[in-house]
Amino acid sequence: MTYTETSLDALRQYGDEIADATVATLFERGEVGKFNTLMRYVSTAGAPLPDGLPDVARDYLHETSAPPAWVDWDEMEKARLFFIDNNVHISTALSFAAMPACYVLPPVAKLLSATHSLDYPSKRMAETGQFTVYLMQPDAFEAGSRFIPAVQKVRLLHAAIRHHLSQENRWDTDIFGTPICQEDMIGGQMLFSLLVLDSLHRLSIHMSVDGAEAYFYAWRVVGAMLGVDQEHAPKDVESARQFHDLYMIRHMGPSDEGVRLTRQLIDLYEEVVPGTFFDPVVSALIRYLVGDTCADWLQVPRTAWDAAVKTAPTLLGILETIEDKSPMGAWALDRLGHFTTLFELSSLTRGRVMHYAIPDHLKPEFGVSSTLSRTRRWTPPAVSITT
Repeated sequence: MTYTETSLDALRQYGDEIADATVATLFERGEVGKFNTLMRYVSTAGAPLPDGLPDVARDYLHETSAPPAWVDWDEMEKARLFFIDNNVHISTALSFAAMPACYVLPPVAKLLSATHSLDYPSKRMAETGQFTVYLMQPDAFEAGSRFIPAVQKVRLLHAAIRHHLSQENRWDTDIFGTPICQEDMIGGQMLFSLLVLDSLHRLSIHMSVDGAEAYFYAWRVVGAMLGVDQEHAPKDVESARQFHDLYMIRHMGPSDEGVRLTRQLIDLYEEVVPGTFFDPVVSALIRYLVGDTCADWLQVPRTAWDAAVKTAPTLLGILETIEDKSPMGAWALDRLGHFTTLFELSSLTRGRVMHYAIPDHLKPEFGVSSTLSRTRRWTPPAVSITT
């Protein structure tokens, strides 16, 4: 479909009917505390629901317990293999491109600033990382997986934020639209899929066409499970490019919240990197992946490492050549990527499983193929902005 300013304006007017109704009822009945307590015991798909869970929550969990009927499981397996092949690169793109891109959107940065987890950036990043790892497990959609309960809780978290901001008159819907509206939900899906692929391309990571398209497809499935209206969500990478470019042009710019979120992100990863010598690499990598204009809006420091980081594609290209030509090299690099991702995630979570809960209030100061083809290399769709 063709996206226009008018069609995206319409998407700013509504959120997620199912989750919104569930959260509204929980607050009306004063059952949010009971729900959060009992939901800590709901961590795997298919497990019996705890006694005492409010009926409205039980109904919601049953209604959202399965992926869409249209899922192509061969594509999902391709996406899983793509993730295994590129997990450390994907983690890098999520952390240093997708998250800063969220912060360069003032309405989104303002929204993120509304929750207490802003004061705990490691928690926000850990939740994002853990969510992605859950998604790419072989049993992600089967009984015993942690992915489906995580999706259900995130969806309710979004609805709770909409509820608070709307009920407390702390959000100007005339200016910003509905909090966590459909446009922003689709936009987020694009940042975590298409922008990640763009970043891997910028790093000269070798991606096959079928692998990249499968990765985008997996996030399309995730979007559907998170309440994204599939009538308006892009179905392929070409339409995703059109939506993404128009969405970013409409909203991106500087904001105090974006600067503060970015500073916290940089500080967080400088703590994760051992020692202090390589600390400036964090800022340099963000600047390289998001570009100087966005980096300046976010006040990402310029460092002596800025020029050095630009050589990263060459080094990664050498590693990719080794991986392509040597089965043993491919296995070793895949294992290294796996352990690097686990190390990063364990550093952020400190070994804990992250729980998603409905906030009782917001911050008061807020304003299957078994192999992937490597013969056709993926390149990003051309820039396409319709106004």
